[in-house]
Amino acid sequence: MKTKILVVDDERVIVEVVEEELTAHGYEVYKAFTGMEGLRKCKSLRPDVVILDIMMPDIDGSSVAAEMKDDPNTANIPVIFLTGAVKPSEVPDSHLVGGQFFLAKPFKTEDLLKLLRMVLFGY
Repeated sequence: MKTKILVVDDERVIVEVVEEELTAHGYEVYKAFTGMEGLRKCKSLRPDVVILDIMMPDIDGSSVAAEMKDDPNTANIPVIFLTGAVKPSEVPDSHLVGGQFFLAKPFKTEDLLKLLRMVLFGY
């Protein structure tokens, strides 16, 4: 069974690039282009990980993550914030900021894959 990843970002180019890279590495990728669509798909698909932009036009990624944590069906799904709101130099090597995983845009594919392995498998 493939690992299911939901990518939520209002920038279609980002979603398509992430989907292409993750699919090439054997992940099953689902897409959403708004916070509300992402939240609906998260509840119905129950992915293994959500890659989530912070700044979106309808509801921001922080609110999506908070709603996920409030729902027992999605509370344990890890979230990786993929955002342009922070600079790469502001994110530590551990990618942990305030107990949350962050990857700054622009990002390197190998950094995303490494972070996914860490979140999913602990290495």
